Amino acid sequence: MELSLNRNQLTEAALKALHLIDLTSLNDDDTEERIAALAASADTPVGTPAALCVYPRFVGAAHAALARHGLVLPVATVTNFPHGAADPDAAARETADALARGADEIDVVFPYRALIDGDERVGRELVAQCRAAAGAQCLKVILETGELRDAAAIRRASEIAIEEGADFLKTSTGKVAVNATLDAAAVMLATIRVAGRMVGFKAAGGVRTAQDAAQYLSLAQRELGPGYLTSATFRFGASGLLGNLLETLGHRAGATRSAY
Repeated sequence: MELSLNRNQLTEAALKALHLIDLTSLNDDDTEERIAALAASADTPVGTPAALCVYPRFVGAAHAALARHGLVLPVATVTNFPHGAADPDAAARETADALARGADEIDVVFPYRALIDGDERVGRELVAQCRAAAGAQCLKVILETGELRDAAAIRRASEIAIEEGADFLKTSTGKVAVNATLDAAAVMLATIRVAGRMVGFKAAGGVRTAQDAAQYLSLAQRELGPGYLTSATFRFGASGLLGNLLETLGHRAGATRSAY
């Protein structure tokens, strides 16, 4: 059901959402110049997003570009991405390498095809090994809910990831036909609610407007309360969302603090 918001409510949701974005560039043709532009766009007139998310080879460039703008933001990266291979050792090695490159947060793809085929063990082992490799750093587990499809599979993947130490559950890679949906988010958030410990949630792929973001914020607040809506427990993985949020807040897309 579409959430009906007045102008003030939409503006409030847009400002909240902006500070919860993992501002993302995960394109095959990314360059250091493109990552520098991404970092520059994080310096908005109304504050910064929660983090940047880039491929491992650009983690150093992202940190350097943020520093040039006087910004101190976490840099997240992806491992076992995007296909979710059923190889725990390789995923753990990638995770350790990403941290050695300076990554602050890891978004690792769960071996969702193995789960579809009935193998829970490899997913459990992969998350456990990546948890160990990540140490105290934030570990987000990408479930690829659009491929898991049914609620039971999404719930089971969520449970396994939580049991093996995930800090966040993330919907999607953004690289498949169906990415974040409210239905999948509802299953994940309900699973988090009964988990016995606080686990974050990240909606990624297809969240493009302030109205889209508001729907996820509302759902999370209903399930877990208003205190859940901080960057410690809630994120959006997005590239185009920032521009729409800025326009909703009365700024041009791409506006930066230095322009004001």
